[in-house]
Amino acid sequence: MIGVGVYTTSGFTLAALGTPERVIAAWIVGGLIAICGAIGYGALAARFTESGGEYLFLARALHPVAGLMAGWVSLLAGFTGAIAIAALGLAEYLTPMLPSAFQAIPTGVVASASVIAAAIVHTVGVHGAARLQDVVVSIKLILVGGFIVVAFYAIGDWQGNTAPASNADWSLLVFANQLVWISFSYAGFNAAVYVSSEIRDAERNVPRAIVGGTLLVTVIYVVLNTIFVFAPSASAITDEANIAQVAATAAAAIGGDKFAVLVRIVIVVSLLTSVSALVMTGPRVYAKMADDGFFPQLFRFENQPPVVAIWFQSILAIIAISMTTLKDLLGYLGLTLSICSALTVSMLFVLKIRGDGIRLPLLGIPPAVYVLSTLLLAVLYGIGQPEQFIAAGITVGIGLVLYPWLNRRLPRGPADQDPDD
Repeated sequence: MIGVGVYTTSGFTLAALGTPERVIAAWIVGGLIAICGAIGYGALAARFTESGGEYLFLARALHPVAGLMAGWVSLLAGFTGAIAIAALGLAEYLTPMLPSAFQAIPTGVVASASVIAAAIVHTVGVHGAARLQDVVVSIKLILVGGFIVVAFYAIGDWQGNTAPASNADWSLLVFANQLVWISFSYAGFNAAVYVSSEIRDAERNVPRAIVGGTLLVTVIYVVLNTIFVFAPSASAITDEANIAQVAATAAAAIGGDKFAVLVRIVIVVSLLTSVSALVMTGPRVYAKMADDGFFPQLFRFENQPPVVAIWFQSILAIIAISMTTLKDLLGYLGLTLSICSALTVSMLFVLKIRGDGIRLPLLGIPPAVYVLSTLLLAVLYGIGQPEQFIAAGITVGIGLVLYPWLNRRLPRGPADQDPDD
């Protein structure tokens, strides 16, 4: 979860909302919405313990065409776009630290190299890759914790509460637009559902991982962004040269250039784990789609890593890296993924109405809050950014268009059964 969004978003958010307090409020609201979503996903994960994520939930609870729509969203936005944006963010923070002879290397080359490295690691084996992922994430959390301690030790020198960032008019529409961007930073809360079948006691452990992880990351995000928007001056954060590197700007304000370099290292490690996690989890969705006959059978795997799917995903991510920029991806991914997640969580109520016997957590209030708030934000964002709303709609609709053709032509897998059969 702790990836490129948290290290790049708040500069733009401060410029839009005008004051650090509003930025922190947006991150708190975004975290509460994500926690509600995590509770909903946890209930679905306890009911469906196979790997596959949104594709599995929607295909089994609603209809295969809904699952295929979610699968294509995962392919185009959830993993391809997310890997690309994490790798591009990694390259942005890493390149200035390279020896001068290497700083002329295009950002896309550095980003692509990180994707290839992650693909190699996860091709070797899931258990070794998972252990490496655990080690790197542990290091990342230690480094983030160290940054927080140093930042609060120097709290007397923080400059961000001296003046507003801008005189821009604040409105609910502007606030909603920023929440869509922030929602991308929380989007990884559902990652564990993509590898459920490879987790011991998945019915118990996957929901715990989802909800517990989201609670922890919400706290980390609020603390980090308090530092990001209060430590430097507002003018430094919103300067065009710094606006996408708010973490480095904050670090320089706290401890000078040397401390900023250390923070860049923390961010590079953090984004490397994001790339690795996405390269690990995405191919499991495509393998499940192959089981159900919507992808070629060579994407299937059993008792070994899904090698074909891993490299297919990595190649798509490298293509995306060569065709887009970090800023262009933030709003599109936040909107597209949140719409798909809201549809997924709504399956709890579909299953309940059908008499499936599924338990609605906390009387169904958190899932309902997540679905309604996410859809409301999507509508408000679409009013202000219609072109991205259209792009998200096209992405979601691709599965609907392709379903009749794939349903007729692709070989059927053993799991291809109607959910009501």
